[in-house]
This record gives sequence, C-alpha cells and structure tokens, in this order.
Amino acid sequence: MNNMALPFISVIVIGLGATLTTDLWALFLKRAFRIPSPNYCLVGRWLRTMPEGIFKHLNIASAPQKSSECTVGWIAHYLIGVTFAIIFVPFAGKGWLQHPTPIPAILFGVVTVLAPFFIMQPSLGLGLAASKTPNPAQARLRSLMNHVAFGIGLYLCGLLVSRLL
Repeated sequence: MNNMALPFISVIVIGLGATLTTDLWALFLKRAFRIPSPNYCLVGRWLRTMPEGIFKHLNIASAPQKSSECTVGWIAHYLIGVTFAIIFVPFAGKGWLQHPTPIPAILFGVVTVLAPFFIMQPSLGLGLAASKTPNPAQARLRSLMNHVAFGIGLYLCGLLVSRLL
C-alpha cells in the first residue's frame, strides 16, 4: 500500500465510525428518553427529487414518497459523515491521525451543525436553523447534540484507528 492509501482509508473508517457513533447516540436517546431519531428517509426523498429540479420544499414530509428514499437517505448520511472526516483531518493537522486529541474533533463536530442549519433544514422546509419547526430551540439543541456526538465519534474512532496502526 502506498503512503497516501493508508491515511485515506483511515479517514474513511473514522468518518464511518463517527457517523455510527451519531446513530448509536440517537438510538440511546430513542430507547432511554423516547426522543425520535432523525428521519434519513426524508433526506433521501429530498435527494431523489433533485433530478426533477426540485431542491427546496415547503414541507418535505408532505412531498410524495420516492422509491428507495430510505436507502438513499442512509447512504447519504454515511457519505456526508465520511466527507466531513475528509475535511476535518487536514484542518486538524498531519499529526492528528497518529495522535488524536478530542478538542479539535469535538469543535469540528460543533461546526458541522452549520450544514443542517443553513442547507438541509431550509431545503426540507424546516426553515433556517429549524425556525419553522414546532419547537425550534429543541430542534436546534438536538441537532447540536447529534453533531457533538459526531465530533466525539471522530475522536474515539481516530483513537481506535491510531492504536490499530
């Protein structure tokens, strides 16, 4: 394996693991507190309407269902997590893969909440930073908590990968 392949594969594994950490956090919230998990099928519906030229919805939940929307949504969820990891590692510095530290990973997780606040939620008809939801403050806090969980996942998976290599 060449010098670039191992770090790249490591970053992909870290992104997948961090995204899985987010999903485990959501599962914990659902089981312990009956807090509904994010619906990635709606993300898939949004993505499946894009070839039709529809990029913004008044209410994605009322848009007609699309074939394979759940599969597309879940795949997108994990691809976004990997993409975030690919963006994160160069910002954290070359040494981060060998010696992960929690603060940069968690701070990056916090920064990633800007994507749903300013892109996904408005496009799904939920308003800027969930402003059109029944309880915007609660929706914002849940998004932030999910993205902090992603940051924690970046660190934990980075730590695991660094120990295995």
